[in-house]
Amino acid sequence: MKTIRILLFTTTILVSRAVFAQDEGLGPLITDRPDATESPSTIPVGYIQVETGSFYESFEDNNVKFESFTYNTTLVRLGLLDNLEFRLGWDFVENKITNQEDVLSGLNPVLFGAKLAIAEEKNGWPEMGLLGHIYLPFLAGTDYKPETTGVDFRFSFAHTLSDRSSLSYNLGMAWGDDSPEASYVYTLAYGFAITDKFGFYAELYGDLPENSRDNHLWDAGLTYLLSDNVQLDATVGSSITEGQDILLSGGISFRLPTKK
Repeated sequence: MKTIRILLFTTTILVSRAVFAQDEGLGPLITDRPDATESPSTIPVGYIQVETGSFYESFEDNNVKFESFTYNTTLVRLGLLDNLEFRLGWDFVENKITNQEDVLSGLNPVLFGAKLAIAEEKNGWPEMGLLGHIYLPFLAGTDYKPETTGVDFRFSFAHTLSDRSSLSYNLGMAWGDDSPEASYVYTLAYGFAITDKFGFYAELYGDLPENSRDNHLWDAGLTYLLSDNVQLDATVGSSITEGQDILLSGGISFRLPTKK
């Protein structure tokens, strides 16, 4: 974990030097991390946004502890049109079980996707977007390679509550992990700007598989804007149902022009 912190700190310095002086008049970047709720906003044309970080999860059952380390979870977003972005994502995961020598590690299936901004917030109606992804099994490590392609989609909504607060939520479905059953996905997140730099959020999220038990979780965290183009984040969370005792996460997001 020390290596991760050093890498994150070094990346922050390099990115900050590259974009701190930029003033594109775009306002602060809007990210799809650290929470599970995806924003309805898309990346401006001519810009690329990288959202990356790491997280740790653990769960103990009958004195057996399951630990998951995600050393690199990265989402790259590229503005294609005024209301359309391309999305590419990957993460490197390591799973351990107490008192067992076998360790699973490698890339999860790489995701390709797009987000479409459908409507702006107006007359009490929320800002609305639609996004979807496919997860390609042949672009995955051996330990995490499914036999079938995963698919998900969700509608994203956002309401402005005040000058400093907002409410966002997602509704969608997912098919993955070689399972034929659909899983209904939901998220609900409240965000509050403590200052112009510091932000706070709290969130409920989960999934409801057709033939399996439901999963409901919560998380909360802080964001900090180093500039309009660089944001740091930190998160803590756990599950309401069984499955996750603790979630710890930290990351950085930055926006760059694709052309000078």
